Order: sequence, then C-alpha cells, then structure tokens
Amino acid sequence: MVQITWEDFEKVEMRVGVIVAAEEFPKARKPSYRLTIDFGPYGTKRSSAAVRPFYSREELVGRQVICVMNFPPRQIADFRSEVLTLGVMEQGGRIVFLQPDKAAEVGGRIA
Repeated sequence: MVQITWEDFEKVEMRVGVIVAAEEFPKARKPSYRLTIDFGPYGTKRSSAAVRPFYSREELVGRQVICVMNFPPRQIADFRSEVLTLGVMEQGGRIVFLQPDKAAEVGGRIA
C-alpha cells in the first residue's frame, strides 16, 4: 500500500450524485451501463460502469452514488465517461457501489 499525504487526498474531489438514467452499453468490453448522474449545482455528468451483472437498471435509477469528479474524461468505445463511480471490488469480481448510509445533499463533497 502506498501512503499519500493529506494534501494528496484533498486533491481528489469526490461528490454525491443521483443516478437519473442507466442505459445498456453493448459496445463496452465488460457488461456495462452508461450512467447519467445528477450532481445538483455541479451539473449532470456521465459515467461508464461495468456493473450490469450486479445491478438492474431499475435498481440504479434514483440511487445515490459517490464519484470522483476531477479525473480527466475517458473514452470508452463511443462513449465519453466524465466521472468515476466508486465501488468495492470484491473477490470474484462483483462490484458494489459506494453510497451514503443516509440520504445526502446532492453535490455534497466527501471529506
């Protein structure tokens, strides 16, 4: 494990968003969704998430998630992913999205 400084951590801008749309993404290498996520005052951003085996579209829409906002956009097939939606990678490959344990302010920064 590589240790980082507090200043390094402060550079990572993680915020709470709400998934407002989840579309299947057949051009991705792994079974994925194209997510549209609302960050309130920070606007709506898109994210590719390889979680289709673990979540239905219905489970995702309306769900709060935590995303890294300040990575550069990444091109995945014909889709531009603007934020990284965070999750726990379990043994066996399952991904479980991180979310606040109570409803949180949309756009709120993780501290």
